[in-house]
This record gives sequence, structure tokens and C-alpha cells, in this order.
Amino acid sequence: MSPPPAPGTTGPLRTPPSLELVHRLRQGTDLLTGAALRRLDEDLPWYRGLPAEDRSWIGLVAQAGIKSFISWYENNGQGAYNAAEIFRAAPPELTRSISLQHTLQLVRIIVEVVEAHTASLATGQMEQSLREAVLLYSREVAFSAAEVYARAAESRGAWDARLEALVVDSLLRGDADDSLRSRVSALGWAGRGNTVVIVGSVDGPMDDVRAAEFRRSARRSASDALVGIQGDRLVVVLGGEGNLRAQAQTLVPHFGAGPVVIGPQVRELADASRSARSALRGLRAVRAWPTAPRPVLADELLPERMLIGDEDAHRTLLSDVYAPLVAAGSSLLETLSAYLNEGRSVEATARGLFVHPNTVRYRLRRISTVTGWDPTDAREGFVLQIAIAVGRLAE
Repeated sequence: MSPPPAPGTTGPLRTPPSLELVHRLRQGTDLLTGAALRRLDEDLPWYRGLPAEDRSWIGLVAQAGIKSFISWYENNGQGAYNAAEIFRAAPPELTRSISLQHTLQLVRIIVEVVEAHTASLATGQMEQSLREAVLLYSREVAFSAAEVYARAAESRGAWDARLEALVVDSLLRGDADDSLRSRVSALGWAGRGNTVVIVGSVDGPMDDVRAAEFRRSARRSASDALVGIQGDRLVVVLGGEGNLRAQAQTLVPHFGAGPVVIGPQVRELADASRSARSALRGLRAVRAWPTAPRPVLADELLPERMLIGDEDAHRTLLSDVYAPLVAAGSSLLETLSAYLNEGRSVEATARGLFVHPNTVRYRLRRISTVTGWDPTDAREGFVLQIAIAVGRLAE
């Protein structure tokens, strides 16, 4: 029994090739190439829409494919049918201009053209032999073409992962230079809507399979997504319209055990460093709040972040909490201070301020409306208490 053919080759043909037929095939190469290109132009709208340069490259590929078939046929099916050799006539960028589906259509049309000319190139038994050889060769080239595209996709995927890691790292450092837009565009970032950053940890090292699965989940959850894996830390940048916080919630099960922090929403990717900075500092500070929800917003950790020296948290407490209280009138700040000092007792606060308890309740509701924090809630009251301390120290 004869040994199987080596990878990238086929076994001998059932009918050995005719030297006369090989000679005719070589003489008809230009005829077959021209006929194939005319068929492409007639049958394939995507081919007609390509730039002239890409069409000329495809012409070279078609010609290389026909010449490769003739060489393979002349050697009784023992030569290589590797599609990479056929595509070597064109630049690698051609695999980005035309898809695998388009390539297979190209192969099919070339096969049909060669089959259509078999009667003029061969006669009798050799005609049937030539048809069989064309079908065998085209089948093997089609499989080989799929391998070429798979390797190209794998290479692009590895490059995209490296570029994605570089972009995320730049955002974390705040290096949003002019090249950021082109880099994220290369990764498919549309840039419509807002941006938010989520950080957390992973259980053990993330291999390629787990990383790819997480990236798919991130891109299903939002219009735009970037993923950065930094040791045991996982950073996700989501972008798009709609409720990004709700979309971030869907990714929490993919993180490892431990806290997950969502940074504040920003308008553009260039501002994502602010969201990332808040989320990372929140991840560091969340240990001071053992009962924090999962995920937790970085802005819910303002007191803890301020205690670790986070200037962003300090500014937010002043501008978003203390300043609105002061602007709303002294009665609200006075009532809030008394309420917190009296152990959150409405009656004790009313007695201390010489007002009716309903007045205290009304002012507490006003405080919640003005600041966005409810003083009657234990956690939110703590945030308000820290904001008052920060504001008074800043005066």
C-alpha cells in the first residue's frame, strides 16, 4: 500500500498527465486568465466595486492559481496545492480587502472557466481526466485557502490583543494622545455615546481561551468594548449609548471573587482616564467598606477614596455635595449638621433648632434633592458627614 500524501500535497492522479495536454494548458494560460476575469466582472458585484489596484492583484492571483494547477497536473498530482503560494503573488493586505467567502467564489469561477474550456484543450479520455484533476485541485485549494484566512485571522487577533492592551494601558496612565483615536478605530471602536471603566480581579491567570470568551461577552454587552488583563487585575472600558452601568452589571459574573468597581461615566474615550483613575482608587479603598455592594460605584466610595488621598474624591465632595448645600441656604447645612450630631433623630434635631419635626423632615428631603444623597440612610448620611468635614476644612 502506498504511503499517504504529505500535508500540502495530493496523491498521484488516476490517469497520468499527457505532455501534449500540459503544453496546451501552458499555451492557454492567458486565455483562461482573461476568461476568468471577465466572469468575475460579470458575476460578482463585490469584485466590480474593488479599487483598480485590488482587481489587478486578483488578476495576478488568478493567473498564479492557473499556473500552479498546470504545474501540479504536470507532476501527476504530486506537487503542492498550498493556497499561500498562490496568494504570494499579492500583498498580505488583500486578505483584508476580500473575505474568505469571496475567495471561495473566486476559486469556483476559475474552476468553472477551466472546466468550460476542457473541450477545447483536451479530447477523448484526457478531457475526463482533466475535469477530474481540476475538481480535485480546486477542492484542495479551497481547503488550503481557508487555512490561509484562519492563520491571518489568528495573527490579526494576536495583534489586536496587543494593541488593545496598549490602548487600555494608555488610558490608565492618562496618555490620551493624538494616536489614541486611530488606535481605537483600528480595534473597531465606534465612539458613539459615553464611556465607563470597570475594574476587578480574576481568579488565576487568564489564558487565551478565557480572555477571548471575556472579550466576546464584553462586546455583546455594549456597542464598544476594550479589555485589559494586567496580571490578576481586569480592566474593561465600555462605550456606547444607553445605560452603561446596567450593561456593566452583566459582566460582573465574569470577574473573579472580590470587589468590582465601576468608574463614573464620561462623555468621550479621551476622558476615560478619569473614570479609570476613580475605579482603580475605588478598588484600593473598598476594603474600608466590607459590606459594599458588588459591583460598587466609585462615587459611592468617596469617603474611603478621600482617606487614601484621592484628590478627585476630595474635589467631588466639595463641588458636588458641600457646595450645593451651601448654595441652597444656611438652614439646610445647619439642619444636616444637627441631624447627624443628634444621632439622626428628627425629634432631637427639631428641639435643638427650635423648629417643628415636620420642618426637619422637609429640610432632609430638600438635602436629598440638592445633593443626591439621602441623610436618613446610614451609608449616605456618612458620605454627607464627610463632605461637611471636608468643606469646613477647605474654608
